[in-house]
Amino acid sequence: MKTQQMDYWQGNFGKEYTDRNKTTIEQFENIYKEQFGVIKSELNKEFLGNLSLNNVLEIGSNVGDQLRCLQTAGYQNLYGIELQWYAVEQAKQNCSNINFIQGSAFDVPFRDSFFDLVFTNGVLIHISPSDLPLVMSEMVRVSKRYIWGFEYYADSIIEIDYRGESDKMWKGNYAQMFLDNHPELRLVKESKYKHTGSDNRDQMYLLEKMV
Repeated sequence: MKTQQMDYWQGNFGKEYTDRNKTTIEQFENIYKEQFGVIKSELNKEFLGNLSLNNVLEIGSNVGDQLRCLQTAGYQNLYGIELQWYAVEQAKQNCSNINFIQGSAFDVPFRDSFFDLVFTNGVLIHISPSDLPLVMSEMVRVSKRYIWGFEYYADSIIEIDYRGESDKMWKGNYAQMFLDNHPELRLVKESKYKHTGSDNRDQMYLLEKMV
């Protein structure tokens, strides 16, 4: 499957995004502290602290900052799938003992129920709403137990300008979209985090697969 958004992220814009987002763990934590008033590792602990996870997959891992944050907290057997070759190369250079694979969220190259946890962080917002059901279905397919997300929130899908481009970014209630399309899921936990200096909010959610 090939989409307009995939072409966009695989090209120069995606490379520029990757170069802009290379950070140390400390810089990565500070970005969240400045934007939400809390570091990312604390948000992760709030949602994942009581879970036993043997392996984890991130969809849209870019240079691996999210996975490095989990690794620092003690999680092992971490995997990232990323569309952009350049980002995969950078991730492999910057991270140790994390498995990065170049591939598409529309066709995740793992068997059913392989991972204890599958997650996105600011990735679903860049997928066209018409394509979301397939991506969500792939995430649910490869998850044995949990789906976790942190995405730009609105009560319903709203397109927003992204660096002067249209058809590149949306916000919505992604947790509810999962639940609407996958009755085998239940909501375990959900919180919204207001952006510093604006009324914009991000939603973190944890869903459990009941099979």
